Amino acid sequence: MSKFKILIAGNNDPISSKGIDLLKAESSFEVVVNMALKEEAAMIEASRDVHAIIVRSGAKVTAKVMEAAPHLKVIGRAGVGVDNIDVPVASKRGVVVMNTPGGNTISTAEQAFTLMMALSRKTPQAHATIVSGKWDRKNFQGTEVYDKTLVVLGMGRIGAEFAKRAKAFGMSVVAYDPYLSKNRAESLGVTLCEDLDEAIVQADYITMHMPLTPETKHMINAKRLASLKKTCRIINCARGGLIDDAALAEALTAGTIAGAALDVFEVEPPPADYPLLKAPNTVFTPHLGASTEEAQENVGIEIAEVIKAHLLHGTVVNAVNMPNVDPKVLAEIGPFLKFGELLGRLVSQFAPARANVVRINYSGKVGGGDTTLISRAVLKGFLERAVGAEQVNYINANGVAENLGLRFTESRLAEASEFNDLIEVVAHNETETATIAGTFFGGDPRIVKINGRRVEATPAGTLLLIENIDRPGMIAAYSSILGKHSINIADMSLSRDKQSATALVILTLDSTPSPAVIAELEGIEGIKRIHCLALD
Repeated sequence: MSKFKILIAGNNDPISSKGIDLLKAESSFEVVVNMALKEEAAMIEASRDVHAIIVRSGAKVTAKVMEAAPHLKVIGRAGVGVDNIDVPVASKRGVVVMNTPGGNTISTAEQAFTLMMALSRKTPQAHATIVSGKWDRKNFQGTEVYDKTLVVLGMGRIGAEFAKRAKAFGMSVVAYDPYLSKNRAESLGVTLCEDLDEAIVQADYITMHMPLTPETKHMINAKRLASLKKTCRIINCARGGLIDDAALAEALTAGTIAGAALDVFEVEPPPADYPLLKAPNTVFTPHLGASTEEAQENVGIEIAEVIKAHLLHGTVVNAVNMPNVDPKVLAEIGPFLKFGELLGRLVSQFAPARANVVRINYSGKVGGGDTTLISRAVLKGFLERAVGAEQVNYINANGVAENLGLRFTESRLAEASEFNDLIEVVAHNETETATIAGTFFGGDPRIVKINGRRVEATPAGTLLLIENIDRPGMIAAYSSILGKHSINIADMSLSRDKQSATALVILTLDSTPSPAVIAELEGIEGIKRIHCLALD
């Protein structure tokens, strides 16, 4: 049996030696460790005959690297984010990409909590005066966290661990997370707040644990900073970009808030003239959330184990781009996996707030076989906006849903359908429901129902979902605004409900309307709601 060659690559950021030793102990593996692969050319040369590549964040696995590695089967990321790996290219080349989403949970939660305490007691600044030969007690009076209100933005694994520690310190914990159910909040012992602005104005401390998405970018901006208590302190160990760093620097300088402790920045590393570095009342660390011996050991061993299992047995665990399925079955259900993920992603964008149940209804031939993977694809698509695309995959989707308090069910409808195959995705909370259903026409995917109404739309371009009062002139009104902004309508599907005197329209657009254009459309008299649906 020929050996599998494994490259452990990096830029002075090695994985745990225990993980390396685990791989070297396997006689069928040839393990090469190279921690000096900063340039793409060097990475290309080192990857030419490998079957697997393991990286942390320092080395990049680009399209050119994969092109130069014809035997490459799997890429492992010892950590969560896979932004240093060209995942779409890997998918096209049939290369499995795996990560270790749970290995740094405790490490990051502890780092964030450490920053909160250091900020409260001005520990770094006091230390600096001691080593410089001064003894200055009066200028370093701190504040207690006991009996203070902590607002946790994002109650995933790390946010929940932070909240647990805060409660032990006597803090009152308020959580804001659009995807956290009330039942899950109750089990965590935190108060759930449904409005971000309402949550943060009561905060003595804010800790950030959200993924960076178009919706969460600059969620703490100049306007929201101005609404905070002057005694509020902000901690961010999640992602740079959640806070507008320039606005934060201005708020700190003006005394609008009491302080900030950051482990992540919009620009990393921040340049010497970065305005935030000159702001008062700050504590900074260089992206150390996962930098503990235990976390690095955990992710190193975990990635070594999943790479070993894949090369020797074909097992797929924590894959971000592929389900655990054999090639024959994948060929049969592959189109449904991709379409199911798309349906989940679309319904998440117009689902009711705090949907706590996702149900999939299958009818026709598609429901006759094992639908487990299709259901997981739907759930993955639905959860991406909640936790970040890199945090959820076909393997861990059920666990992520459970962690959020989201109940997931599937059923097969016995009654006959007008379609040979139909997948319907239903998301609801206690009072509201959103549904989307799709099928294939001649091998091409089609959206055929939204909220129970019959439509027909090809999932391409940008989809604009509009519900309005059914009266003359409505289509002309929003068509006029789109035309004014040079946004072309490629296709349109209209569904009328005479009983409720409402119409549902799906527009397929050649370009995506800006928030300003959406606001202008919402200002049309008779418009009830608008959703701009992103396919990716």
